[in-house]
Amino acid sequence: MYQPLAAFIGLRYLLPRRRNLYVSFISAISLIGIALGVTSLIVVLSVMNGFGNELRARLLSLTAHVTVSGREGYLDDSAQLAGQLREVPGVSEAVAYVDGQGLLINGLNLSGVRLRGLDPSAGLSTLSGALDPTVLATLEPGANRMIMGAELARSLLVMRGDAATIMIPRATPQGRLSPLLRRFDIAGVFEVGIAEHDTSTALLHIDDAAALLGLQSGQVNGIRVTLDDIFAAPRVARQLQQTLGDDYVVGDWTREQASIYRATRIEKAMMFVILLLIVAVAAFNIVASLVMAVADRRTDIAILRTIGMRPAEVMRIFVVQGSVIGIVGTIAGLIGGVMLALNIESMLGWVETLTGSSLLPRDVYYITSVPSELRIGEVAAIVGAALVLSVIATLYPARRAAATHPAEALRYE
Repeated sequence: MYQPLAAFIGLRYLLPRRRNLYVSFISAISLIGIALGVTSLIVVLSVMNGFGNELRARLLSLTAHVTVSGREGYLDDSAQLAGQLREVPGVSEAVAYVDGQGLLINGLNLSGVRLRGLDPSAGLSTLSGALDPTVLATLEPGANRMIMGAELARSLLVMRGDAATIMIPRATPQGRLSPLLRRFDIAGVFEVGIAEHDTSTALLHIDDAAALLGLQSGQVNGIRVTLDDIFAAPRVARQLQQTLGDDYVVGDWTREQASIYRATRIEKAMMFVILLLIVAVAAFNIVASLVMAVADRRTDIAILRTIGMRPAEVMRIFVVQGSVIGIVGTIAGLIGGVMLALNIESMLGWVETLTGSSLLPRDVYYITSVPSELRIGEVAAIVGAALVLSVIATLYPARRAAATHPAEALRYE
């Protein structure tokens, strides 16, 4: 028998029958469910990609992609080492830094602070998105100026133009505590939306920070390395550790921010599984519609078997019928999901205009728009999963159809 006959009959069976519109209704619901599930998966994962990029940009605005520090906690050869690191493929910047802890005091208000010393003239491209370059340029050696996180400034009741005292605990040779107190002007306040930075970080010129923390002239705590590809950080860190040896300690941002990095990946994976269940439920509605279709077409199946159609060909009829429902639903969901993911920001703007209210008010959220990044690999995985589930859902009803006995089906006809 000519093979396309099974496909032809399967496509014909998709057309509604007047005596049993309920089967067609269930098929339509299955198709719509698959389309909505695929659309939801594409849109949600694209938005999560966008938020993930936004989170990483904010997180890495003050965090180095890779850090190289001395085993003793400081480096004497920072200039030579930075030049060596700049020659490594994939490295865009390598600049010295000083890092330490202290206490910020303003009257009766005090707060622990992480002091980060940097050289504004050294580039620091990762800071450009978080800090005003003109404010950053005010950090000059010996000027005793600092830039602090917004939440830290609020807790100390200070603002730009005020001053606060930095206290560094030190011990005398006799073992008595003799803290160093230094008054610093507040040159600016930054807010990146990451609690670690906004609540406890203050930026100083590298020379001022080194003097505060008791480092010798020319000494720094380490080198912060900026990469062209942030996801290459673990690989580059391993390579640098092997190259530099045990005299240096090499870290990367995925270890320093491991909890946040793992949390975002797990959250995205769980969201994919949860939304895929929507597609699975819709796909397995195909089972119900095909089981009813098989019961409705028992006479047709018996006649086809009587005239010589093999069970495998009968099975193929209903596989085609169910697969077409899955394919059409997946394509509809693909088109809808891609369109929504690419235009979600403009659509939200239209909703805000229509309702007259802001969905992401600036005084509540750190962002005022919904970022979205469509990734071809993820879209392909979603489409593939939906199609596979749809085909799997056809197998049981199709096998039942193939097992139909012509004599039994025609007994009462």
